[in-house]
Amino acid sequence: MARITTVHQSNFPYHVAGRCINQDWFKIPMIDVWEIFSEQLHFIRHAYNIRILAFVLMNNHYHLLVRTPDANLAEGMGWFNRECSRTLTRHGNRINQTYGARYFRCLIATNHYYLNAYKYIYRNPVTAGVCDSVESYPFSSLNGLLGGSKLTIPIEEDLTLFDDVEGTLNWLNQAPSLENWEAVRKALRRREFRLGKVNRKPHPLEVDTL
Repeated sequence: MARITTVHQSNFPYHVAGRCINQDWFKIPMIDVWEIFSEQLHFIRHAYNIRILAFVLMNNHYHLLVRTPDANLAEGMGWFNRECSRTLTRHGNRINQTYGARYFRCLIATNHYYLNAYKYIYRNPVTAGVCDSVESYPFSSLNGLLGGSKLTIPIEEDLTLFDDVEGTLNWLNQAPSLENWEAVRKALRRREFRLGKVNRKPHPLEVDTL
């Protein structure tokens, strides 16, 4: 089936994700993968004016939150995935392509939905069992913003985090119910973020955010 045409816009952020082919990963260390991705994110920020809000690199996929003031998500992400794939193929001695499909993108039209996506991507490593807290995962823009590692990715000012660092970290490290987590996961797979009926509880950042 042909891919449905997307009308890209500049008003709201997107969640963008890409997954390696066959859920495999690269034949090089994660620190090297991180450096390759960081370099290309730096490039698309300046070449395409893609505003990077958050980034998390997992062992077989990545998550991005971005804004596109020039409504050029397709161009910027096309460059990013193509150049990352070429570099990873060359360094990892791969025969096949890196990605199993085009990137996923989900429009996030409200601040409430943005906070759900923000928490979802930063909790990915904890949920996967590779770290105990969101701030300790090294391949995350959060770790760099907090001074845990050198961050070369040009992240936009993170008011969610720096308006209340302690409160935000407590909120991020508080696990949502499985029902709520699954609802957000499914919402991020849609063309526009939409939540069904879920159990919601107030938290320090915003009432009714998962």
